[in-house]
Amino acid sequence: MPIQHFTLIVDGTDLQSEPSIDALFEAGCDDATVGRTDGVQYVDFDREAESLAEAIISAVRDVEKVDGVQVTRVADAGLVSMTDIATRLKRSRESVRLLVTGARGPGGFPAPVTDPRGRYRLWRWSDVTRWLKTRLGDDTLPDDHLVTAINASLELRRYQHEFSGARRSSLRALAGLS
Repeated sequence: MPIQHFTLIVDGTDLQSEPSIDALFEAGCDDATVGRTDGVQYVDFDREAESLAEAIISAVRDVEKVDGVQVTRVADAGLVSMTDIATRLKRSRESVRLLVTGARGPGGFPAPVTDPRGRYRLWRWSDVTRWLKTRLGDDTLPDDHLVTAINASLELRRYQHEFSGARRSSLRALAGLS
């Protein structure tokens, strides 16, 4: 069975203590290491699973068995700059700029998620990989839509308590969940 590598960002109970580490182990996270950077807690996994989805979902369930811990997102470089895109694709930044502007390639590059008039534009990596696959036929890139969808679900779960029942229903309908 393949090993899936990923990192979960967590809130709540301090996972750096020995009792918390023991609780994680007892919850099924014997394939994880815990860390903290600049006050952000994370749990790195090397989990055996047939798919990344299966691995992430089971890890979220296991981590949240520990009292007071909530997974807030899967760490990923979901937002990327032109430089990030160039690095991941092993292309020059200029080559990526030409794809973005439509001066090279088939056109229709995804719109940035930030203001397109701004100095710093960012794209969803999942949108970029989808475009590369459908427009350029590049099937060598991983499908990051899954992580984007899981993060959207975790974010909705995290903030839904702040909305009234009617607003929650509207959001669920908007997401196609009703």
